[in-house]
Amino acid sequence: MKTTIKDEEFYAGITELPRPKYPFPDFIHSDFQLQRQEYYDWIDKEYTFHSHAAREKHKQHNLTDIAARGCPFLKTIAELRPLANYTGNGAMLDDYFDRCTRSEMYEITNRIKALLTGDDPNEPADNGIFHQFWVLRQDAIQCGIPENLYKRFIQSIHEVLIGYSEEKVYYRANTIPPLPVYLIIREATSGVQPFCNYVALQKNYRNLPDEIFDHPYIKRIYTLCALMIGIHNDIISLPKELHREEDTMNLVKVFRQENKISLKKAYMKALELHDCYLEEFLLLQKHLPPFGHFGETVYNYVEDLGIMVAGVYAWHANDSTRYVNGGYVEGEYISPEKSEF
Repeated sequence: MKTTIKDEEFYAGITELPRPKYPFPDFIHSDFQLQRQEYYDWIDKEYTFHSHAAREKHKQHNLTDIAARGCPFLKTIAELRPLANYTGNGAMLDDYFDRCTRSEMYEITNRIKALLTGDDPNEPADNGIFHQFWVLRQDAIQCGIPENLYKRFIQSIHEVLIGYSEEKVYYRANTIPPLPVYLIIREATSGVQPFCNYVALQKNYRNLPDEIFDHPYIKRIYTLCALMIGIHNDIISLPKELHREEDTMNLVKVFRQENKISLKKAYMKALELHDCYLEEFLLLQKHLPPFGHFGETVYNYVEDLGIMVAGVYAWHANDSTRYVNGGYVEGEYISPEKSEF
């Protein structure tokens, strides 16, 4: 992206177009300010490998607010902390390794998985991204996350990182993927599946049996949440991604290429698909299986998944630092690999 660009060119008339709307209420965790301060502190401590300018931009983004909005009903900041760690550290990992290769990202993915599962129990000697994932596991143990839910949470983080790995092929080739490929990768890279699993730690949802979390209705609802958030992120971040080379994983770009249509028509087509997913979510919520004596609890859980979607969107819609002109943190990692992918 150009280092300097006028706002008129940057926003390309997109701000006049409609944006997604949700029928779910919007909340934020009562400890979000305390979680912000912890976030600032670990950026200063853990991210010294980043430039000072990158660290200061990350602080302005308040990425842990996404966790505070997505799971506002967690009882304590101790319960919020692992999700906030995943959200902030995961987003900054994605920024930092923006231009790494697919194979490098898989190596990073495998090391993180070992740290999160405890297969590698050793605390990383150096501060940074990997150390923060080790800290995530320690915090999860300390606040007593049930083992079954923790396993779901970290498996879904692993799948997010696989998505990051696979999108590198398209980034490095500066190629826009076909729609079916986009949907598979974006479901992962939206980063939402871990949130869906973490919502289960709120209220009394941790008492639900695993077969409910594995039920096709619930798994489809997870997919819908991930795609809605992925698409609304594409819409919010579109101005930035129009002006950055290799930012090809955006639904508006996919539709513009596949249908040979104007930017505004592609934008409206992306919004239409988002709204179709929202309609499907509401329909499934209305027609959930009975689930026996867990029926009311499951309904409330799905309702809180909707609140999670609205919360994440509230962060995106209110953001005035990350996706604005000049606000994005450029990837600072330099790949030593000669491989194209």
